[in-house]
Amino acid sequence: MSSTAPFLSVVVPAYRCAAYLQQCLHGLQASELPRASWELIVVDDGSPDNTADVARAAADRVLRVADGPRGPAHARNMGARAATGSVLVFIDADVVVAPGTLRGFAAHFAADPTLGAAFGAYDDAPAETDFISQYRNLLHRYVHTLHPGEADTFWAGCGAVRRDTFLAVGGFDAVRYPRPQIEDIELGYRLREAGARILLDPDLQGKHLKRWSFSNMVRTDLRERAIPWMHLILRRGEAMQRGPLNLRVREKLYTVFTAIAVAATFGALVFLNNALAYIAAFCVMIVLLGNAALLSWFGSRRGFFFAIGVAPLRLLYYAEAGLGAAWAIVTHKQQVGPVRLPPLAAYEQTAS
Repeated sequence: MSSTAPFLSVVVPAYRCAAYLQQCLHGLQASELPRASWELIVVDDGSPDNTADVARAAADRVLRVADGPRGPAHARNMGARAATGSVLVFIDADVVVAPGTLRGFAAHFAADPTLGAAFGAYDDAPAETDFISQYRNLLHRYVHTLHPGEADTFWAGCGAVRRDTFLAVGGFDAVRYPRPQIEDIELGYRLREAGARILLDPDLQGKHLKRWSFSNMVRTDLRERAIPWMHLILRRGEAMQRGPLNLRVREKLYTVFTAIAVAATFGALVFLNNALAYIAAFCVMIVLLGNAALLSWFGSRRGFFFAIGVAPLRLLYYAEAGLGAAWAIVTHKQQVGPVRLPPLAAYEQTAS
């Protein structure tokens, strides 16, 4: 590493995840970046289990949210306020970084003084082997490897921000997002609006440990992604939709085609109308053809039958996106104004 390499503050928000956290911390300890070049701060979000005990075995500082859980946005803000590094590296407690990830972050920020933030991607070998977990984690990998380079959004599962830039934009919005939602995406938009450059480097990898169930996937996609994302669009307007990781026109069209397919299928069943059935089949075909590259990628990684299983999940995704958008439009109200990172006293830094 260059002598100009920044000192990193690794911030890990953790809630009731002792087993995951232990693996996360082992991964960080195996980093190729010398330990003297980074500090480790774990923020225990009021866990009822032994998460704090696991953290104390490896972390330089363990902070506890006294009235937690208050969500990862609040926990990360607390860690950022306690950090001493010039670059904040946010790692989720259920992510095990590759040995070169911290070194990669440090290299990017050392090489480019104009870089405001950077983030990576999951690897292509998720810890859980069941179909839903493989699908969800590999989908994340695919999306992040499709458009490397300059980005208009941010991911806090394995991402880094210059500390002064982070503080200048007000940190994560812990008011609107008191649980895991799209707080990192929203932060990315504010970073870009403030003129910060964001880099997506898929080689900065982490292994996701989370086990996904079907019900958890549906609930997350609808309640924690589609609805709050549509609220964000309504609040901020179309100007925030610039980059390829945002809501592209093509994805919107697939959502519309899926909605038509659902409505036409319902009509065909109720009225026994063949024309409606043909319309539904045509719309489904359009959506699946539009996802051909994704399905092919899944096939190359996990085989033909895995890719076949992904197809109905893509249709479900677009159906949820449409439902979430409709619900957000109907229920949307003007929310609180611009949120600023509260002063230090507002983030009670209780040593755990």
